[in-house]
Amino acid sequence: MAIESTTESLNKRTQPSGLISVDEARQRIMDAVKPIEGHEKLAIRDALGRVLAEDIISNINVPAYDNSAMDGYAIASSDIDVNAKQGLTVIGESFAGKPFSGTMTSGESVRIMTGAMIPDGADTIVMQEQVQRNDDTIIINGDVQSGDHLRRAGEDMHVGQAVLKPGKLLTPAELGLLASLGIAEVTVKRRLRVAFFSTGDELRSVGEVLQEGQIYDSNRYTLYGMLKRFGAEIIDMGVVTDSRDAVRDAFRQAASIADAVLTSGGVSVGEADYVKDTLEELGEVNFWRVAMKPGKPLAIGRVEQAAFYGVPGNPVSAMATFYQFALPALQKQAGMDEPLKLILKARAQCQLKKDIGRLEYQRGVLGYDNNNELVVNTTGVQGSHILTSMSLANCFIILQAESDGVDKGELVSVQPFAGII
Repeated sequence: MAIESTTESLNKRTQPSGLISVDEARQRIMDAVKPIEGHEKLAIRDALGRVLAEDIISNINVPAYDNSAMDGYAIASSDIDVNAKQGLTVIGESFAGKPFSGTMTSGESVRIMTGAMIPDGADTIVMQEQVQRNDDTIIINGDVQSGDHLRRAGEDMHVGQAVLKPGKLLTPAELGLLASLGIAEVTVKRRLRVAFFSTGDELRSVGEVLQEGQIYDSNRYTLYGMLKRFGAEIIDMGVVTDSRDAVRDAFRQAASIADAVLTSGGVSVGEADYVKDTLEELGEVNFWRVAMKPGKPLAIGRVEQAAFYGVPGNPVSAMATFYQFALPALQKQAGMDEPLKLILKARAQCQLKKDIGRLEYQRGVLGYDNNNELVVNTTGVQGSHILTSMSLANCFIILQAESDGVDKGELVSVQPFAGII
């Protein structure tokens, strides 16, 4: 009989029956998602934050010519030892955009500025701090090696080089790169269209007067913010009441105009039968109980031709499940390369309590102590309804399912919000 690994055995003992792991849920979702079709051409300034849809091949060298990395003097390396003490004659100057037009010979040098073209006959730059100049003669003081402070043509990018590939998220660095190649327009993926709404008779929009038993719908605003940061084309469909016809109409309308439908609420056992029944009628949706806290209930699948992501109604659960499940799937739908999942180690500054059984994403504040070591503290009460725990936090503290808590001073895994939020 095969022997189980310690991790497999532990997971079987600690994971509650009927729950799937976070990793399994995420993998199932990612396997089911396909990138959208469609693209558009934009001026590079308008392409910031968009997903590249074409190969970018360099048709020039960058730099276009050998140039100086320093202010100093261009010399021939053969003159470093032979003529350094006797001196070299300065025969001209080379500026960025105004190169020296002649040719240097042995015993000569040219005054040169950063970015200026290297004169014919030169192959080394001597920094001005290493030079003593008297009228038109320089003497080199210091260690100079052949090829010092030279930027070669094509050192950054060369003709025919594939410099960017489809799927790349265009950041300020890519805008500069495209501009350095002389590219004014670029083809990008069209924006992913996401329709979203909340469900529940108790929900009211901001500005309305609350009656007894009613609450303001905060999730639509957090969902809007998360989708906006992601870069989706957003379709806010408001609050949908708990009636069969209203739920069916909302799902059909959303699926007809969007690539993805995102809802909050109505995914727990016993909640909103209209939601569950309608989803099963219009599409293929799985209702999972994930071994995760906050955010155990999750609904994932398809409504007609649109992908569907149903997150829980509790506000912290909605945000946690969005970042851990919906966001990676939306990024893949948008055609984006999979981003780096940044997980760091930090030392806990307090005891972190936890029950064995579910992977927890507690909210924390990450920083440095007096020894410049990464440390993390809790934001306090960790209930799934405590939205201030997300507002105060700058990271998730990740506690594994088999963990029964962390003592002060122990190392824990943290996921900084920077990069996902």
